Amino acid sequence: MTFVVGLTGGIGSGKSAVADAFSTLGVDVTDTDRLARALTAPGEPGYAAILDAFDATLRRDDGTLDRDRLRKLVFTDAAARTKLETILHPLIGSAARREIAEWKSPYGILVVPLLFERGGLADVVQRTLVVDCPEDEQVSRVAARSGLAAAEIRAIMATQLSRQDRLPLADDVIDNSGPLAALARPVAELDKRYRVLAANRARASGRIA
Repeated sequence: MTFVVGLTGGIGSGKSAVADAFSTLGVDVTDTDRLARALTAPGEPGYAAILDAFDATLRRDDGTLDRDRLRKLVFTDAAARTKLETILHPLIGSAARREIAEWKSPYGILVVPLLFERGGLADVVQRTLVVDCPEDEQVSRVAARSGLAAAEIRAIMATQLSRQDRLPLADDVIDNSGPLAALARPVAELDKRYRVLAANRARASGRIA
């Protein structure tokens, strides 16, 4: 099996930007947020399950899921959030494992926002990478891209580990408090390290690196 690096971090920390930087180096990437969106599109299993479990009025006039309403619901109601996770996490886990089985690069990046909080895919991860930045920066980034109010963003952050609790759990950390261009160097350095680790693991398991 390919060497799997679990990439995580708080909302607005820059996980997608870091994943994209690895992708430009030829690294396979599986993003669980992308899988979640695909699995909740009309006709997909998550879509029907959510409407059945919650409220049919979450369906927009065009047939798509009203993600804004659903987000507000689950981040203000812990029981609703648990219900949604119970529906989606098994579907996402299965889809992620299928993608990982198709990876071609020596190692791959698995983006899981709640990797430490929920641990649903921890069993396939050999190393963890946290993308970090100050909390105020998280809030400003999310507000700029989504238009959410600061209070809503902090409510989402409150459902995730704090920086103080998340950072000690990481094998590697990328500081993304600066401009996006600054990501290239640390990503390139980690890419070299991960390729060595993947080759060592392949040799240890008797596979040709």
